[in-house]
Amino acid sequence: MGKVVIITGGCRGIGLGIAQSLAAEGCSLALTGRKDREEVAEVLASLGEHGVDVEYFKSDISISGDRESLAGQVINRFGRIDVLVNNAGIAPSERKDILEATEESFDHVLNVNLKGPYFLTQVVANAMIEDEFSNEGRCIVNITSISTTVASPTRGEYCVSKAGQSMATRLFAVRLAEYGIPVYEVRPGVIATDMTSGAREKYDTLFDEGLALQPRWGTPDDVGKAVASFVRGDFPYSTGVEILVDGGMLVDRL
Repeated sequence: MGKVVIITGGCRGIGLGIAQSLAAEGCSLALTGRKDREEVAEVLASLGEHGVDVEYFKSDISISGDRESLAGQVINRFGRIDVLVNNAGIAPSERKDILEATEESFDHVLNVNLKGPYFLTQVVANAMIEDEFSNEGRCIVNITSISTTVASPTRGEYCVSKAGQSMATRLFAVRLAEYGIPVYEVRPGVIATDMTSGAREKYDTLFDEGLALQPRWGTPDDVGKAVASFVRGDFPYSTGVEILVDGGMLVDRL
């Protein structure tokens, strides 16, 4: 069995791209999501074709009880946890100018995108620390967004949640360094998923106009390969750092 990896929201979109890349690396996968198992059975079977152990845990990371029980369930199933990939996230159900956005939308987005992964990291990190027999190569990877620094006033709650998660990367990197657990961040740009499908025409035009140095949509596989590099241990002397997977979108240009 390879490394045991928890991927939140691992059955669709970017999470599935990450799961596919890590399955190809021989990792055992503990995937979470809010759907019933029957709804993701085909995805699980497809990932299992890589010859790795795959299990699904129905879990809502915005709920404290679900976060608390997840680590124990994964350890009972696989024996340990080597890697946590905090990927699950949502966009506002309705984009609104920050002068009109509601507290309900703010609370909902931050509960899933920031509070959920923050306290899930706390739970999993403590489980890793308590497991004194765990193998080397443990790490935590946060999937954030270029929205950590790029302001979008019609989805302010999303930007705030991702900026907060970026700081959480650094906070946990500092705290977990003494235990040899590095913490990394991957910032995707415009990635082709169901979350961005409604803006396909808009971004097609922007790419044609030079939005990114590499004039194409990003794919979940692009993000998955970046995460795999961290999980493999390709950056042994790094922690608290981020990789941009944005096709050069944020490179300063004259």
